[in-house]
Amino acid sequence: MDHLINHPGLLGVFGVVVIIMLLLDLGVFNRHSHTVSTKEALIWTVVWIGLAMCFSGVIYYYMDFENFARFQSAYWIEKALSVDNLFVFILVFTFFKVPKELHHRVLFWGIIGALVFRAIFIFAGVEIINMTYLPAMEIFGQTVEINAVLTVFGVFLLISGIKSWFAKDEHDENEDLSKNFAVRMVHKFFKVSDEYDGEKFFTVKNGVRMVTPLFVALMVIEFTDVIFAVDSIPAIFAIAPDDPFILYTSNIFAILGLRSLYFLLANFMDKFSKLKYGLAIILAFIGTKMIISPFYHVDSMVSLSVIGGVLTLSVIASFMFPPKKEVTTK
Repeated sequence: MDHLINHPGLLGVFGVVVIIMLLLDLGVFNRHSHTVSTKEALIWTVVWIGLAMCFSGVIYYYMDFENFARFQSAYWIEKALSVDNLFVFILVFTFFKVPKELHHRVLFWGIIGALVFRAIFIFAGVEIINMTYLPAMEIFGQTVEINAVLTVFGVFLLISGIKSWFAKDEHDENEDLSKNFAVRMVHKFFKVSDEYDGEKFFTVKNGVRMVTPLFVALMVIEFTDVIFAVDSIPAIFAIAPDDPFILYTSNIFAILGLRSLYFLLANFMDKFSKLKYGLAIILAFIGTKMIISPFYHVDSMVSLSVIGGVLTLSVIASFMFPPKKEVTTK
């Protein structure tokens, strides 16, 4: 928590930048619902990544290189692991037949929800980690302090990485989301309209206040983000387990750029077929780092180099070795 106390100005800069950009996004550039073009998505993607890089420069200037490397590592981890969210966005919009001009509205409010939930997960997680250090003990002739939660996270991420490597593609465009937990909860507590009412989440039909399918789609995306946080939040704790400032700011910058990245890559997701192997290696690396941290410290710059190198190589491999197209015989 020390960085929050010692550098309140940085937190203030972060808050002001995020609020201004969100207001511009919704109130100026997207005041009227419209289909987001590839050009517009590219511009916003560059803007959000650029802002994140500038903020990391501010961290370097006012703090030090170690925290700069931590921010960069946590940012790119979250960015990479969020790729699966893009597949889910496609599934949700396809299943609920959400008009293209309304995709941005759903994702915008989905991101607002993510800002809140990530804050809860990260700040609560840091406090829990601080309370779960075991008494110092001697292992292999070395006095170490093992953290129970970080060790469990490490084992979980290592297993997740191994499973991800061998997992088959589970993104089925025809997946039935009607049994999704979020869908069932919405139908349990609300009356749901069968029709969209423009960009409204709530509507009145025959005198009865109801939620629209747009609201249901939003709830599915919110719920999915919470599920995906189970992987991404433990992963970034390996970078800075005692620093919620670095964790939260990097996480939020990565999430804020996710909407524009979706519009930019929605039609090209199948081109990144080898990315899942890169993510598997990163998860396994981070899990291993967490497990061995009481015995050996992996420098932040080493972590950043591994993460950046693996992501770059997996993207290059995706283009060099595209999946073979299935040949259908008549």
